[in-house]
Amino acid sequence: FVRPDEDLDAAAARELAEETGLRASPSHLEQLGSYGTPDRDPRMRVVTVAYWAIYADLSLLRGGGDAAATAVTPVEEIERGRVRLAFDHERIVRDAVERTRAKLEYTALAARFCPPEFTIGQLRRVYEAVWNTRLDPGNFQRNVQESGAFKKRIEAASAPRARPGRPAALWSVSESTVRDDRPAIPLDRPPAKRRRAAVRKPPKEGKD
Repeated sequence: FVRPDEDLDAAAARELAEETGLRASPSHLEQLGSYGTPDRDPRMRVVTVAYWAIYADLSLLRGGGDAAATAVTPVEEIERGRVRLAFDHERIVRDAVERTRAKLEYTALAARFCPPEFTIGQLRRVYEAVWNTRLDPGNFQRNVQESGAFKKRIEAASAPRARPGRPAALWSVSESTVRDDRPAIPLDRPPAKRRRAAVRKPPKEGKD
């Protein structure tokens, strides 16, 4: 719930920290939408303003606040009905997943799932996970280079390698993309498919 002295963004950040135990700021926090169907909560009229966040590291998740526990749940488990959520929270999760998939097409959002410097392979695996598809490595690298959204930083000479050969280059988000939040050339999404990656907190009795 929003406190009298805070705005919606501050409330979302506070609730996220309290109920997941993640004290570091998320790499991305964005308002998703408002949900206010009259009968969404049988107890009373409740309007929810949902937010979605990205963390590159979820290893320190723990329940807190009014969340008895916090867990990482594959999105496909929710989409296929294997995991049930309270109220209309399944719809909210679906909307958040679709927002993420769509924004990968026209922003550099995928980099928020990576460390500040990353390889093309790491970035490609984000797109593959969110879009639930396999991408041709050569085509993907060419598209990334042409997009103007990312820039090559340094050769990862000291990074451990799985096989001998030239070390992979490290990339980061370009200054123009940070400023405009748009790549020069978008990356087209393949036909929509299901994938995983949502954080779910098991609902507590009587809580929205």
